[in-house]
Amino acid sequence: MEKTRNFLKSLGLPGGDAYNLPTSEKRFPDGGQYRFEVPGIQGPTAMKALLESLEGYGIAIHRVTQTRGIMLLTDDEIITMIELAAKWEVELILAIGPRATTDTSASVNTEEGQRMGYRLRGQEQIVRAIEDVKRAARLGCRGFLVYDEGCLWVLDKFRRAGEIPEDCKFKVSAHTGFGNPCSALLLQNIGADSVNPVRDIQLQMLAAIRQAIDIPIDIHTENPESSGGFIRHYEVPEMIRIAAPIYLKTGGSVAKTHSWETTADDAKKRAKQIVLVKRMIDEYYPAAIASPAVR
Repeated sequence: MEKTRNFLKSLGLPGGDAYNLPTSEKRFPDGGQYRFEVPGIQGPTAMKALLESLEGYGIAIHRVTQTRGIMLLTDDEIITMIELAAKWEVELILAIGPRATTDTSASVNTEEGQRMGYRLRGQEQIVRAIEDVKRAARLGCRGFLVYDEGCLWVLDKFRRAGEIPEDCKFKVSAHTGFGNPCSALLLQNIGADSVNPVRDIQLQMLAAIRQAIDIPIDIHTENPESSGGFIRHYEVPEMIRIAAPIYLKTGGSVAKTHSWETTADDAKKRAKQIVLVKRMIDEYYPAAIASPAVR
């Protein structure tokens, strides 16, 4: 095994999982170690309720993510979400669609077919995904949730060529199913601006991924019932220490599924989860540096 490990190291990769859990010295450009992200906010009503609730708690977050797909939002809804993001100084991420689960595929609804996740079937779906991005970008959105490696690669080509705005950012979903440093480095190399490994990634695996890449890692601090329902609040201080810069994806346990239609009341419950996670950080890693509000 040592020969294999040494060759991996020669490629700039860790030779194995980082069981020693080294402290990450990497940071966001503003010097922060961590930022808060709330996923599953599917429309402007829930987004407004979330941000108003967090304002009441005196806590700022940095990113709001919609997961159902741009194609399910009207122009007015997208514009309103962009305006809310500007008012509260948060980054807005909209999910690319359509994808396998909303395509004509029957196999994706079978036990084995579910392994394709939310990837795209056929080149027409690639075209449609790019059109989704172009439409939202025209309206002012610059953050996009990507589920397919090929789609990520070609979107980066479009971005570099000026076919879509150069300041567009691509976040890779946990539903791509990656969980190792090699895959993380590949995603970084083909255009990812942040990456979300599988939800049950262990700390030593997370630390190894951090050694391989420089872009932010997005980590679920809790999960919907459909993806295990586990809550990792007590691990958050260590997640920050070993994986900075990191987005803490919080509030997922309020939902039953990834594409849960979050109500205003659900959004308020998600805000409370941010408060609970922030308490863990203040209690067990008070020296951790949060990014200021996104500007």
